[in-house]
Amino acid sequence: MKNQNRRDFLKTASLATLGTFVLPRISIGKPGAAANSKVNIAMIGAGGIASMAYGPCSSENIVALCDVDETTLNKEGAKYPKAAKFADFRVMLDKMGKDIDAVCVNTPDHTHFAATMEAMQRGKHVCTQKPLTHNVWQARTLRKAKDKYKVITNMANQGHTYDGIREMKEWLEAGILGQVSEVHCGFGGPNWNSVYFKKPPKMPLAAEPIPAGFNWDLWRGPVADEPYSHFYQPRTWRGFWKFGDGMLGDWFCHIGDGPVWILDLYAPTVVECVERAENAEGVIPDHSIVRWDFPARGTKAPCSMYWYDGMDNGGKKVKVTADWSWTAPNLKTGGTNPATPPITGSYWTGSKACAYLDERSNHPRLTDMAKNHDLKNGHLPPPKYPRVKGGPHVEWINAIKGGPVPGSNFDYSVPLSEVTLLGVLAQRFGGRIEWDSVNMKVTNRPELNAFINEPAREGWQYGADLWKA
Repeated sequence: MKNQNRRDFLKTASLATLGTFVLPRISIGKPGAAANSKVNIAMIGAGGIASMAYGPCSSENIVALCDVDETTLNKEGAKYPKAAKFADFRVMLDKMGKDIDAVCVNTPDHTHFAATMEAMQRGKHVCTQKPLTHNVWQARTLRKAKDKYKVITNMANQGHTYDGIREMKEWLEAGILGQVSEVHCGFGGPNWNSVYFKKPPKMPLAAEPIPAGFNWDLWRGPVADEPYSHFYQPRTWRGFWKFGDGMLGDWFCHIGDGPVWILDLYAPTVVECVERAENAEGVIPDHSIVRWDFPARGTKAPCSMYWYDGMDNGGKKVKVTADWSWTAPNLKTGGTNPATPPITGSYWTGSKACAYLDERSNHPRLTDMAKNHDLKNGHLPPPKYPRVKGGPHVEWINAIKGGPVPGSNFDYSVPLSEVTLLGVLAQRFGGRIEWDSVNMKVTNRPELNAFINEPAREGWQYGADLWKA
């Protein structure tokens, strides 16, 4: 191994783990340093949520930064003086492709797909923020791209690397919960006074001067001509359907991760917005309730999953299981244990026992306190699923170097994102959606199919070739 260079090490180590996966050429590294080989990483989106990626990637080489905001780019660039700086990720990948092994995508939701596709089709490994895309077609296209380009993929939903989601899966498979017929998920926001949400007085928004050093054309990416407004950025784009996916896009990939993965909730037949507050056109609602209906899956009984948001804005509180009996917040069962039911997280109704997972699909507990103590005092099933340390970016880097494939790779995170995005579609337009998963179509409201695959403006179109027979 001492005489093996970095390129050969990463290639052969990954081949040993992934079989037919062939990794792209590794371009930077000293011969003979294979055991300590570092991955050359580029950041697309240098500020904001990128802070989640910098720490886990600090053991590697951060060789390029890309951001449409010159101020952000210079601020983050000062921390990485050896990294090249770019405004356009397409230019970055063209000029530095041979020097980049992997890319972290930290942009707003509407440009996740373009940035991820640009990297993948050049053979770069990708770790993309949640949700993966802005519409269902884009998500499925990323799964096709993963199969074609043979790169290591991951979505950065932290909870999928935590112990708690694995523990709950072990409980279910040991028969502790019985058949789960309902899951109720909730989160309190949007908080319109936060750095993430800014509610406009009316729509459409008036055009404003574009700030110096900010490339608005690149920021809006695939979205057709839209005037600049301070209501959209730097972090408040999530409240507008053109660019973000509201509270579902922000939190369902965390809270819904546990139910979707553990219960195989991948292909709903019906998605319905049961209730929502009306808001200005193009703006997410103050509060809503969404329901997904799933048929039987193998031995699992039919299940309905609900989403509640806006409880801080007058929305209904998430439905808590009837047997909630926690009265002692200081008892140590893993994580916080409030005596009153949390409004964030997921509540599971099982035929034998009911359960709860927190907002990161972690710290599982039975909602009957006595049953929970009995379970954790000698009746836990043995660990079955390998535990992951370090979070999604570390997991991804380890996989690039030959470790196990990340748990939230696109084979899993695409279906999870699709469930999220179908909920977004119902929330955005209201009412009932009947979904044909096989043909990727809304059957009862065909006009909504225009939003399953939204048009992208010239120069921002990707992936059509992957759908050709």
